[in-house]
Formats: sequence, structure tokens, C-alpha cells
Amino acid sequence: MKISFDLDDVLFVPPETYETEPVPRFLPRRLFPERLRKGTPDLIRTLQERGYEVWIYTSSHRTERYLRTLFRAYGIRFNGIVNAMRHEREVQRARKERLPQKLPNYYRIALHIDDEKAIRDNSVQYGYRTFCVREPDAHWAEKVLREAERVRALLQAQHS
Repeated sequence: MKISFDLDDVLFVPPETYETEPVPRFLPRRLFPERLRKGTPDLIRTLQERGYEVWIYTSSHRTERYLRTLFRAYGIRFNGIVNAMRHEREVQRARKERLPQKLPNYYRIALHIDDEKAIRDNSVQYGYRTFCVREPDAHWAEKVLREAERVRALLQAQHS
């Protein structure tokens, strides 16, 4: 099962209001100003150990190389990355009608983690599952894990 995460205000958070991971010493802060939400590396590793493919799906224009480099410094490797450019090229393509900024089901992503209400609203219309994380929450990772397990059980029951 594939699960994806948005970046801004989900994995990347402002340190003034959220607990964040310590920045690796060798990561140049001026080139990589983002701060990871506390618990992100452990959550990603746990999901992958449990057999999930973990992706990034963001409307950001950060490059795949930039994101892979940043997360590798924290010991995280994603199974896939969809940024704004890839979404535009592969999902939107030459369609005249404007599609939502994220369409996780196009990539067979079973659960998308985001903070925006608009993404959750689009999930109903376009048929994908979302789980919202918003404000600082010390238990956010456990909630994501529970939701991932719930969705996996639901999908397994549908295929039985």
C-alpha cells in the first residue's frame, strides 16, 4: 500500500510553533532551511518496515534532487516523489479542465496525509483518501500509523 505526505505544515513545520528534529550537523542550513516535524524519521521508517511504500506528494516546486538530499541527511529514503512539475507533466498534461493540485489516486496512493481542507474536500469528489494533520500534536505520528493500518485493513477486506 502506498501512503504519501504533503510537505509544508505537515513534514516541514515552523520551529517557532512545532517541535522539530535536530538538524544534522553536516546539513547546510542556508541551503536547506526547512525544519522537520519531530517524529518524522521514525514514522517514515516504521511505515516502511511495516511494508508501506512512502511517497511525497507536494504542490511545491522543490526539485526531487533537493528533497532526496535533504531527507537522506535524516536517514529517510522515499519510494516516490511527486512535486508540482511532475504533477503538471503526468497528471494535468494538456487537459483543458483544471484538475486539483493533488490527485493521489493517479499514482495508486491509498492514503494521502495533508493539512489543507481543500485537499480533503477534493478527496470526496475525486475518490481518494486523506488524513489531515494540522496543529502541533505530540501524537501525530501514532495517529497517522493508526489511520494507515485502518485503511490497509479496509482495502484488504474489500479484496477478500
